[in-house]
Amino acid sequence: MTAAIALGLVAAALLGLPLFVVLGALGLIASRLSGVDPAVLILEMHSLTASASLVAIPLFTLAGSVLAAGGAPQRLVRVFNALLGWMPGGLAVVALTSCAFFTAFSGASGVTILALGGLLYPILRSGRYPERFSLGLVTSSGSLGILFMPSLPLLLYGVVAKVGIDQLFKAGVVPGLILLVLMSAYSAFSGARFEVPRRPFEWGELRAAAREGFWDLLLPAGIVLGIFGGYVTVTEAASCAAAYVLLMEVAVHRTLKLDRNLFAVFRDAAVLVGSILIILGVAMGLTNLLVNAQIPTRVLAYVEHVVHTPVQFLLLLNALLLVVGCMMDVFSAIVVVVPLILPLALRFGIDPVHLGIIFLANLEIGYSTPPVGLNLFIASQRFDKPVFVLFRAALPFLALMLIWLAIVTYVPAASLWWRGTF
Repeated sequence: MTAAIALGLVAAALLGLPLFVVLGALGLIASRLSGVDPAVLILEMHSLTASASLVAIPLFTLAGSVLAAGGAPQRLVRVFNALLGWMPGGLAVVALTSCAFFTAFSGASGVTILALGGLLYPILRSGRYPERFSLGLVTSSGSLGILFMPSLPLLLYGVVAKVGIDQLFKAGVVPGLILLVLMSAYSAFSGARFEVPRRPFEWGELRAAAREGFWDLLLPAGIVLGIFGGYVTVTEAASCAAAYVLLMEVAVHRTLKLDRNLFAVFRDAAVLVGSILIILGVAMGLTNLLVNAQIPTRVLAYVEHVVHTPVQFLLLLNALLLVVGCMMDVFSAIVVVVPLILPLALRFGIDPVHLGIIFLANLEIGYSTPPVGLNLFIASQRFDKPVFVLFRAALPFLALMLIWLAIVTYVPAASLWWRGTF
């Protein structure tokens, strides 16, 4: 009977039942089976609030929401277009760079597609890029900045895996740049193949664009200098970033006013953060019960009979995570799956920081992969195209991302370069 109820809940989740309801119900079932007081679930939720890095999540989310509402996407596109538009495929490179930059701060690929996709797609089409290429680029590049600080998935992984967030920020730099270079090289090749005209480089336009976007570009530089220079913690950097973007959009650019529109921005950010934290809270309670029931230990014992080397484990891990990325959104996958695979990875000598980059790289690919690839559905609504059409358009970019995944997985130095030893 219990197994039937659990399977019914999983099926209901696939049909759209909110994930926190499913996880909470499974936690109650697990507590009943183990003879543990269900109050343990509440205690685990309470212990989550002791995480010093947890405060950074809502603050960086607020910063991204304010930037999106304040016109930062348009300013960034102008800056990168003035700087890179002269290159072969320069307009496509501009789109990739702008999306990567913005996703790092918005924390969600859907926001990037909605905020930048509608702006970039007509620009690419007017620049004589084919429709399929343009759709594939804006769909797949929505998650391009997921490994760059202060990405929300990086923050959430650090909280769940209890890994230093500053270490994750360092680890994501080189893998993120490798993917950006690969996709930019393909875009340059495609621009030459499609004989797309280039725009001439103009110092005047670059100066005007840089003047307009100066305060936006100053934000990531300040975060990098503050955290890696040892001047502020991640939480303090998040507080400064939120205050900075509010001051910038209200007082400098004056694109937002202290009225109901700004309240709507706060509300949207709160909804996103609340949806993540409620899933995180109930998932941590369920995970604690699974650990007490020695489920990860049993899984480890089974895996050790099948897998004997770290390479074999990484192959199996990538296959599993690609499936997970197709079925779950990135935030749910982090809070549900990470606690289960982390002990396995440690057993095979996989560094938790390297594991985080592998994990997020797989989920980044899953954003553009059926059946539940978030980017596909959002782009389908934004551009009024069938999901299958968008998937076909994104295939060349997905192929590049799979090559990139192999590099990230089997070259640990790409993620752990800052340590000097791997």
